Amino acid sequence: MNEMDADAPIRVFNRASGSIETEAVYGESFLRWAYGSPLGRLTVALAIQRPVFSWLYGILMNRSNSRQKIPLFIDKYGIEMDDFVCPEGGFPHFNGFFYRRLRRGARPVAEDSQVAVFPADGRHLAFPSVSGADAFSIKGQAFDLSGLVGDADLARTFEGGSLLISRLCPVDYHRYHFPVAGDAGDSVLLPGSLRSVSPLALRRNLSILWENRRERTLVDSPEFGKVLFFEIGATCVGHIGQTYQPGRVEKGSEKGFFAFGG
Repeated sequence: MNEMDADAPIRVFNRASGSIETEAVYGESFLRWAYGSPLGRLTVALAIQRPVFSWLYGILMNRSNSRQKIPLFIDKYGIEMDDFVCPEGGFPHFNGFFYRRLRRGARPVAEDSQVAVFPADGRHLAFPSVSGADAFSIKGQAFDLSGLVGDADLARTFEGGSLLISRLCPVDYHRYHFPVAGDAGDSVLLPGSLRSVSPLALRRNLSILWENRRERTLVDSPEFGKVLFFEIGATCVGHIGQTYQPGRVEKGSEKGFFAFGG
């Protein structure tokens, strides 16, 4: 991942079809301008990355007239609505559609206790060892585990551990779930900016991952040991809502949701 690749299309491997696909990026032209041009980067620094920008966008997405966007969005991105719960009378606004709930059984959870599951719908990048994430670097900027964790002592506990990054796109289901069973602690807020986490932005500035607003939860799993779970906010999607209660949690149980806001 380097500067030369910054403008390349985003390609993902579809596990269902076994093929490599080019991702349809929501707001791609704007993202390329915002993170790929001097004026765009200045705009991000002065306005877009600030939580108030996302807060104002959240207000717009909570207005009742925003629901008009829903049918067009579903058609354009081919969202399979049979997987989701639709409230009687429809979604009250676009934000309600954005953090819609799954129907029971829509995502079967592996029963084997020795198998962890993906925490969310999305595109996933895994490293067997977090030390191997050094290859995930740009312009000499390596992955910073301590920066991500926000606690140097806690970060040392996870040196050599595995790393999974799950990236959600606007078209995805925006709730997330526990990948393992165990005892979950409280969620810890780590304040920060709200920049895009699209590869179009990360290819130019990897530190977005540990500079954005995020929340951290430690899960003590009988099968996997200590597991550290993060939710990382992004431009316009800066609201992180936790729905779980600290204590015993089951694999696949809902942990929370992302929403438009700041």
